[in-house]
Amino acid sequence: MDRGRPRSFDADAALDRALDVFWRDGFQGAALSTLTRAMGINKPSLYAAYGDKASLYLKALQRYARKESARHVQALEREPDGRKAVESFLRSTVRSLTDPKKPGGCFVVTGTADCGLDDTPAEVQEALRQALRGGELALRQRLQRAQADGHLPTDVDVAALAAYFGTVMSGLGVQAKAGASRAKLESIVRAAMLAWPQ
Repeated sequence: MDRGRPRSFDADAALDRALDVFWRDGFQGAALSTLTRAMGINKPSLYAAYGDKASLYLKALQRYARKESARHVQALEREPDGRKAVESFLRSTVRSLTDPKKPGGCFVVTGTADCGLDDTPAEVQEALRQALRGGELALRQRLQRAQADGHLPTDVDVAALAAYFGTVMSGLGVQAKAGASRAKLESIVRAAMLAWPQ
């Protein structure tokens, strides 16, 4: 942006539109022309306001974490019963994954399909891996609390159980991206909760 010249577009609204494109198409699938058209700006404005495509993607991922992921973590932490907390976390995820007003599936799961490709920037790949680890870490911390509260047996491997529920969450994202119904995803959650140690 030229010094002194006011920005002629709403940067947050444009970022939300870029988020939707990346959410639907991933990093590799989102062409700059698609992004600029969705954002209502030209390429020079995109570069001036956000940096390159990788920088824009990282900003969109951060916005996704604030708008979507934080809501699921709140559901996990708010419920005092450990088992119900994990179930609430997964059900909150299902509601987001199947919201018809959203692109469908999970931004992070869609993005991880680009990990391991030579032309996906290292910083994008690492941010996606951290986002996946962040969900599993939140689960592990909540399961540790459940164990301390007596909602889980003391001999349960909390790290393994957190990895299991994290994998279920990622699988829900894949299923939703492929068009699975909310009813199907909710049935998967019910089945997954049968793994809760008695």
